[in-house]
Amino acid sequence: MSSLLRFLGLQEAPAGRRQAEPDAIREIVRGLDEMAPEEARYIASFAYILGRVAHADLKISEEETRAMEKVLVEHGELGEEQAIIAVQIAKSQNRLFGGTENYLVTRQFNKIASREQKLALLRCLFAVSSSDRSISVVEDNEIRNVSRELRLDHRDFIQVRSSFREHLAVLKERDVNSN
Repeated sequence: MSSLLRFLGLQEAPAGRRQAEPDAIREIVRGLDEMAPEEARYIASFAYILGRVAHADLKISEEETRAMEKVLVEHGELGEEQAIIAVQIAKSQNRLFGGTENYLVTRQFNKIASREQKLALLRCLFAVSSSDRSISVVEDNEIRNVSRELRLDHRDFIQVRSSFREHLAVLKERDVNSN
């Protein structure tokens, strides 16, 4: 029983064996406590990273919030209420701790996710960022950072990004300036 409590982050592990888990993940996991712990950690990390990119420009629009909820319902197979809770907690955690925990959460996701899940997250990041019909340069750069942290190839990043080309603000500005 005590090893289960340690795994869930509710009890200290013996000295030298403590596995660091970002506080942001712990908060989201608590909101999803009806799931198996591994599944909850996956969803919590996924939601947090969605929030990380949505908050890259220091604001999370209503469109981005709704897109995050939709992604969690469709991709995470959450109920609507669970998705709303996960998104709200992820948004709050990003506002409070984003700069300090971004890398830690993404590193944890990298460890638990398959290549296909990482690529799915990348697509979802662009979908959330483009929900307001414009992917800012800051959001695009943050998605690139996430892609690197997930150890995805640059080719993977470019391939997914090209599906959202019409929403890239940097290309919209170039098109306006060339006319």
